[in-house]
Amino acid sequence: MKITAARVIVTCPGRNFVTLKIETDQGVYGIGDATLNGRELSVVAYLEEHVIPALIGKDPRRVEDIWQYFYRGAYWRRGPVTMRAIAAVDVALWDIKGKMAGMSITDLLGGASRDSVLVYGHANGADLEGTIDAVGKYIDLGYTAIRAQSGIPGIKLAYGVGRGTLHYEPADATLPTETVWSTPKYLDFCPKLFDALRSNYGYGHELLHDGHHRLTPNEAAQLGKNLEAYRLFWLEDITPAENQEAFRHIRSHTTTPLAVGEIFNTIWDAKDLIQNQLIDYIRMTIVGSGGITHLRRVADFAALWQVRTGSHGATDLSPVTMGAALQFDMWVPNFGIQEYMRHTDETDAVFPHAYRFEKGRLHPGEVVGHGVDIDEALAAKYPYKPAQLPVARLEDGTLWNW
Repeated sequence: MKITAARVIVTCPGRNFVTLKIETDQGVYGIGDATLNGRELSVVAYLEEHVIPALIGKDPRRVEDIWQYFYRGAYWRRGPVTMRAIAAVDVALWDIKGKMAGMSITDLLGGASRDSVLVYGHANGADLEGTIDAVGKYIDLGYTAIRAQSGIPGIKLAYGVGRGTLHYEPADATLPTETVWSTPKYLDFCPKLFDALRSNYGYGHELLHDGHHRLTPNEAAQLGKNLEAYRLFWLEDITPAENQEAFRHIRSHTTTPLAVGEIFNTIWDAKDLIQNQLIDYIRMTIVGSGGITHLRRVADFAALWQVRTGSHGATDLSPVTMGAALQFDMWVPNFGIQEYMRHTDETDAVFPHAYRFEKGRLHPGEVVGHGVDIDEALAAKYPYKPAQLPVARLEDGTLWNW
C-alpha cells in the first residue's frame, strides 16, 4: 500500500480552515486538520513545500514511522507550524487505517472507556446581566458544563465576548485589531460574575473560566483564591506557561483547579507542570500537538500524575479535529472534559460528520476512521479570507498578552 497523492484544501465557510487530504493506491483516503488561526497559509506552505513531496510513495500503514520521520527528521523541530503539519498527516493516516480496518479510531486505540463525551459550551455577554442570561440559555440547550466570559466595566472589547450568541470567532480583520486591557478592573469584576451566576443558578452545573494568559503568577493566585467559594470546574490559561515553574506559586495559594495547554505543541511544554502536579487538566489538542500519535503519549504521562485531559475545541479547529478528538476522548482513560464550540451551518455542510450533541454530551456516532469528510466542491465556494487575532495593550499603551 502506498500514498499516491496528497493535497491541501483551504476554505472559509465563515472562518478559514486548512485540510490535508491523503490518497492511496487502494482508493482509500484520509483527511486531517492543519488550521493555525491567523497564520493558516504558513502551514499550507510547510505542507506543500516540505511535507507532501516526502509523503508520496510511503506506506500509510506505518503511522508511527511517518510521525517520527517528520518530527525527528526535521532538525528545526517543534513549534505551531511544524506540529500542525505533522498533526494533519497523522490524523489523515489514522483515518486511513480505520477505514482499511473497518474500525473507528477509538477501537484502534483500544476501545471505548466511556459511553459519551462530556463537553462545555461558551456563554458570554456584553455585561454581567448579559452573561447571566447567556448561561441560562446554555442550560436550556442542555449543557451541564458552561464556560462564562463577560464584558468588564471600563474595558472595551474584553476577551471572550463574541459577536454572536453561539458562534464566537475572534479573528476579525486583515491586520490585528487593537484592544485594551486592565488587570485591576478584571480582578475586581470576575468574582462578582461568579457570585451572580451561583446566586442565579446554584451549584448544579459546572462553571469554567478562561484568563487567557493575562495575569502574572501572583495575580493568578489572587484570582484563584477569590473564586474558591464558587467551585469552578477549572480556571484556564491564567498565566503564560512558558515558565512552567510559575504555576508552583499559583498552586501554593489556591485550590481552584487549573487547566492549561491549548497553545502547547509537545510534551516538553507540559512535562514539569504534569509531573509536579501543578495543573489538574492538560488542554493540548490533536491539531496543535502533532496528532493522535503524540497526544496519547501526553495523556498516558499525565495519567501517572492524576492529571486529566480537557482538550481545546474552539471554532478555529475544524470538524475534522473535533471528530478525531471525540474518538480520542472516548478512548483516553484519564478524560476530563472536551471544549465544544459550535460551528456555523456553512462549516458543518463543508465537513459532513456523524457526531451529535445530546444532553450536555457529544456522541461520535458509528463510524470508521474519525467519521468526518470534506465536500470539496462546496469548500471551493468559500475562498480564503485573511483574518488575524487581535492584540492587547494595557491602558498606558504597553503591549500585553491577548
